[in-house]
Amino acid sequence: MLERTIIQSRGCKNVTLPNGKPGFQFQIRNPNYRGVQASLVDGIDIKLDGLSYEFDSALWTLQGETYRLEQLRQSVDVRWQLDELATITLPVEQPIQCGVHDLFVCVFIRRPYIPAQFSRSPFKTSKKVVVVDKDDSASNIKLGVSTYSYSGDINTLMTLEDVMADMADIGASGLEMLSEGDIPGYPNISSTWLDNWFRLLDQYTLQPTNLGTWVDTNMWLDRDLTVAEGVAQIQKDLQIASQLGFSSIRPKFGVTSLDLLPHPIWREAVERSLELANKLNIVICPEIHSPTPIKHIVTQGYIDFIEETKTDHFKLIVDTGIFQTAPCDDGHEGIELKPGQKRPPFLEPLKVPMADLAEILPHVHFIQSKFFEVDDQLNDLHVPWSDIVQTLEANNWSGWLSSEYEGRRESYRGRDQIRRQHALLRSLLNQNNH
Repeated sequence: MLERTIIQSRGCKNVTLPNGKPGFQFQIRNPNYRGVQASLVDGIDIKLDGLSYEFDSALWTLQGETYRLEQLRQSVDVRWQLDELATITLPVEQPIQCGVHDLFVCVFIRRPYIPAQFSRSPFKTSKKVVVVDKDDSASNIKLGVSTYSYSGDINTLMTLEDVMADMADIGASGLEMLSEGDIPGYPNISSTWLDNWFRLLDQYTLQPTNLGTWVDTNMWLDRDLTVAEGVAQIQKDLQIASQLGFSSIRPKFGVTSLDLLPHPIWREAVERSLELANKLNIVICPEIHSPTPIKHIVTQGYIDFIEETKTDHFKLIVDTGIFQTAPCDDGHEGIELKPGQKRPPFLEPLKVPMADLAEILPHVHFIQSKFFEVDDQLNDLHVPWSDIVQTLEANNWSGWLSSEYEGRRESYRGRDQIRRQHALLRSLLNQNNH
């Protein structure tokens, strides 16, 4: 689906022009209320980070063909359809730096049914756009994205394909998904949806990583889930994960305390599912999530289980919210605060030290890159990414950093923040490996 804004989030990148010089590329939708003959397109004024470019400076790509403005004016059989994005390629002196940039455009379209002195209609708009560097690091750390980051937008303003296209556009290669959020008809999967799932994975060159699942131990008011029912839920999700190509699941068990002690059935339910996990080669991963720190009975209980069973199919997911160093008061949907309470307990900064992370890394299979806001200068206001990346690389950790945006849910904010976080992470990885 096209974004309502004229300038689109997707497609902002550096390119090399045929003459070997640098170019900056972005996409715009047709701002008119109807499609037009391309000869009616009359240029685009551009201002990028305060530097202005004349209306005829850029190249236009429509329907796979690239034109100078004069060629568009003389065209006969070229159209700019209302549902078609135009790719604008602007010659620049130097490649645009990875990060957030101010982009203003004024698109001119001639409308012959308006008197001549007014027919050259200007459509003005501006947007902060994010350029993400390509991956040229030698790091063992791979970048992915969780569909959770697009909550509120997905299924309303965006489709699953839009989310996958966004991921591919920033060079992410791993897709983390929510079983009960993104699979229509869960737990029953139609063959039509399944065929389209694999088509999209191929089209956008994405690898399924972790499937978020739930074991709702308090599903009913009058009784808890039994161990047998917990086993059935985990094994059902293992089968679905295998069917869709995921390599791990995160079963979120119901909790019995404010510091997230998992319901007592977790241990036996997992143990009885290890044989199937081994057969399907899928790792079962509980999540270390704020307000539970690393030095805690919950985390130690999971590590004890790993050491006692000597399994390779039960490891940890670390949610980077536990490293939060500053409070986030954006609130949290579905949580009612008590009078005088500024934020939910799990948004209080735990400030877990990097030494604690380093200690458990041999047991960590996957990292959910939780964050709330990255500003225009690529500063994360709450999570110390430089320290995290340095710790992972110093300990030769190999695996996925999967972006999980959990800030404010204004329309399209998630997709913009994901681009910012990937620009930040890519810069850190490229910097540390050069």
